[in-house]
Amino acid sequence: MSEARRRGAADGSAETAAARATRRPSTTASVRQAAESPRLDVRKTYKLYVGGKFPRSESGRSYEVTDSRGRFLANAALASRKDARDAVVAARKAVPGWSAATAYNRGQVLYRVAEVLEGRRAQFVDEVAAGEALTRARAERVVGEAIDRWVWYAGWSDKLAQVVGGTNPVAGPYFDFSVPEPTGVVAVLAPQRSSLLGLVSVIAPVILSGNTCVVVASSARPLPAVTLGEVLATSDVPGGVVNLLTGRVAEVAPWLASHMDVNAIDLTGLAGVAADEDAARAAGFGSVADASAAAVELERAAAENLKRVTRPPSTEPDWTGEPGLDRMTAVLETKTVWHPIGI
Repeated sequence: MSEARRRGAADGSAETAAARATRRPSTTASVRQAAESPRLDVRKTYKLYVGGKFPRSESGRSYEVTDSRGRFLANAALASRKDARDAVVAARKAVPGWSAATAYNRGQVLYRVAEVLEGRRAQFVDEVAAGEALTRARAERVVGEAIDRWVWYAGWSDKLAQVVGGTNPVAGPYFDFSVPEPTGVVAVLAPQRSSLLGLVSVIAPVILSGNTCVVVASSARPLPAVTLGEVLATSDVPGGVVNLLTGRVAEVAPWLASHMDVNAIDLTGLAGVAADEDAARAAGFGSVADASAAAVELERAAAENLKRVTRPPSTEPDWTGEPGLDRMTAVLETKTVWHPIGI
């Protein structure tokens, strides 16, 4: 090959290599470009919390959860009648073990929940701020109050019997004792506006005395409830003691109110629904009037097996106030024991 041809071939090879280099950026450059480009968010689809596990809704349905400005936050499971029935079965199964635990042990278990809540404080702050349209500083205070509320109720576990029980004077040679006992399975409609502090304020007083519960979370603001389920699953609370359902209150509540294996129902969550059109629609009711009528129907359904009913207040309570004993005593039975003196 002549010198000219060799030079031409070399020049052509150099041009081809240069063209390839231009067309194909180096691996390092590709990695750098990918790292600098905006990443896609991992969009979450949350599940229910039933029996200590996280099943999908048997219907396979879910719905979008948005913040106060309509921006997407996550997908939540849309619970059905079958999910409510499964939750009641899990709650009933957990009653013997949880109610037989000592009051001191239940208090220690609940305090452990508060420890895990504290560890996930930042996540709760984000969820409360987004769902309730609060500033971060205000959300910080709400989450702090919720954790303090849980600790407050945990402290009552081994003190409640001394306050509401007692020894009764009788005309005869007998000891007569009044001893509080748990009611059993309690259905709870959680507050619609206060997605964490209100939620804690209706769950903790139910379970501290040995009851188990099935909770229908806030329809529009369910994320703190889902995260609470994750906290319960990673603490010492036995599976089935707390069961959390997300979805429409209007769809799930009637089946819990009429369920013959539910011993009590707390309708507090209807307070916010019956006073706010947006909340009523989010909960699956057509209007405030429909929500008010539903409260009456739920009470009638609960009467079929003489459930204890906590009626909804006219407006959603101020959850920052002093809790008192009412929510604890509302789900207690009183057993009277007679024992002859001297035997």
